[in-house]
Amino acid sequence: MRILIKGGHVVDPANKIDELRDVLIQDGRIVKVQKNIKEAVDEIINASGKHVFPGLVDVHTHLRQPGQEGKETIESGSRAAAKGGFTSVCCMPNTKPVIDERSLVQMIYAEAERVGLIKVFPFGAVTKNLEGKLLSEIGELKDAGVVALSDDGRPVYSSKVMRHALEYAKMFDLRISDHCQDLDLSEGAVMHEGVVSTELGLKGMPAASETVMVARDIELAEMTGGKLHIAHASCAGSIWQVREAKARGVDVTCEVCPHHFSLSHEAVRNYDPCTKMYPPLRTQEDIIAIKEGLADGTVDCIATDHAPHTQWEKEMEYNVAPCGIIGLETAFSLSLKELVHTKILTLSQLIDKMSSAPAKIFALPAGSLSEGVDADVALVDLESEWTVKEEEIHSKSKNTPFMGMTLPGVIEMTLCRGKIVYRK
Repeated sequence: MRILIKGGHVVDPANKIDELRDVLIQDGRIVKVQKNIKEAVDEIINASGKHVFPGLVDVHTHLRQPGQEGKETIESGSRAAAKGGFTSVCCMPNTKPVIDERSLVQMIYAEAERVGLIKVFPFGAVTKNLEGKLLSEIGELKDAGVVALSDDGRPVYSSKVMRHALEYAKMFDLRISDHCQDLDLSEGAVMHEGVVSTELGLKGMPAASETVMVARDIELAEMTGGKLHIAHASCAGSIWQVREAKARGVDVTCEVCPHHFSLSHEAVRNYDPCTKMYPPLRTQEDIIAIKEGLADGTVDCIATDHAPHTQWEKEMEYNVAPCGIIGLETAFSLSLKELVHTKILTLSQLIDKMSSAPAKIFALPAGSLSEGVDADVALVDLESEWTVKEEEIHSKSKNTPFMGMTLPGVIEMTLCRGKIVYRK
């Protein structure tokens, strides 16, 4: 099967391409990315007026399977990812049961293969059952195919356990992605601690609940030589610490999420539980720091922290509703609006932070249009807009604070391994 994507503006940061090119695909792989390709093919996709990117890569997705299939499944999450232009996602291990055994990793790969849409790469749990006490069988998890380790949803709270985790993970060339949250400082909190939380009468979580754990993790990574990734960094202090650590040569990377640079804690004033997430929406000063970190390279990549919850859960009062929002279908458009339209990043820099950079951090076979690699491609109309509507969301859950918002950039088509997995 030969497919020719014809006449699109190709942006492929990994290969420094940013111009009109054709993309020739054969048997699921990229064959050529050149100007004016004239070869016999089975199908021509007219990309005139569109942009052609490597399929996006999300290194922070909750697919909820096994155990919470009412919120999301590997199949529904894959459909949501494809609609958002993603062809690779890393699923978090805080499922029920927790992904801390070989058989569960194998189940994830088998189900993703059965679904046959996008690529799903599981993270394994750092500790057994996310309890923060005993390390998982890291070598066994690596053999089964995990691409990283995380206790996401919770921090690895014991410094001693985190130290040993970094040491053991280093032996298996795995990076640890840590959910940085001091559970004592954040106990009972439902939003950012500040003027808004005081006015609303809601328990606040200080920025220090994140930054003290970021500081600890960086110290331990520096001591052990381990590979550390800071998940969903949300405040200025975290960005500053990552910047300083990188300058010292610590092997630390970090991600930020679109909701943290699109909304501040002011959004909580409507008491909509869809504005409730961990870490919480922060201040305007934190948003500025995140954007500065993206611009100067401190922040390596953009991740969604796609966290589906059922409608009835999110209809509970703010204090008891679960944390988290969906993000796979809005991530690109929010990033385009907040970062490219405001000239924080160029379009090529944005695509790098949503494809090649995350793929590189976790050594994933994705993130470029290089000849010979899987044909993972997104076709996007940057000139069009779309409105977030519940009936058009492909995720099983609809918990987003961006419902009803009109956003720029429409994903027209997504191909994974040369197969069309989403068409508008």
